[in-house]
Amino acid sequence: MRFPALIFATFVGLTGLAPAAWAEDCANASDQATMNECADKAFKASDTELNALYKQIEARLKDDQDKTKLLVSAQKAWIAFRDAECDFSATGVAGGSVYPMIVLQCRDGLTQNRVKDFKNYLSCEEGDLSCPVPSAN
Repeated sequence: MRFPALIFATFVGLTGLAPAAWAEDCANASDQATMNECADKAFKASDTELNALYKQIEARLKDDQDKTKLLVSAQKAWIAFRDAECDFSATGVAGGSVYPMIVLQCRDGLTQNRVKDFKNYLSCEEGDLSCPVPSAN
């Protein structure tokens, strides 16, 4: 993945395109290298959002080490599942130029689902016994 990132950095450096212009470029991407880079950018944005939510959950669990350990364990297992699932689901295009995009789109989709889960945890009402994360009081 470092090679497409290098191409992206070179492209932005040479063209001076801002992120908004790059987003427009992604909407009109017509070559596989650009589509792969756009998929990478979307996944990274989702992963950044997920990490921010994870830190919020960790902060709410700071007084409960047992729950914190379970959160860490669950997240590590989820990441392993996400990556393995996406690697498997993309085997139909393994070796092809579309492979990185397919894997990244899968990871982005599963990460967005996890973001929704985390947002639900963070928005539980006080007294919701089915919620593992205490409300923010």
